[in-house]
Amino acid sequence: MLGTHIRFMAQVNRGAAVSKKKAITSAIRSLAQMPQRFPFFEEPYIPSNKYHKLFVEKWYLILYQIQDDTVYVDYILDCRKDYDWLVKPR
Repeated sequence: MLGTHIRFMAQVNRGAAVSKKKAITSAIRSLAQMPQRFPFFEEPYIPSNKYHKLFVEKWYLILYQIQDDTVYVDYILDCRKDYDWLVKPR
């Protein structure tokens, strides 16, 4: 997902794409320290206490899980786009 966002942005502004990639990867790497510090992502059709949510610079939402001592980033979402597919029943 990160690659898709950055490639799209690079078509318009390469410098902005590089900067955004650094911001997102830095935020993800910060999860190595206290990943529990971010709240859970609560939506009716998402299992309770499954994903934590981390917002990055206005528009990006990172959803991740913590299992044992490992952090798994499952989604990197651009909040300007519709992500109903994630929060609606299938």
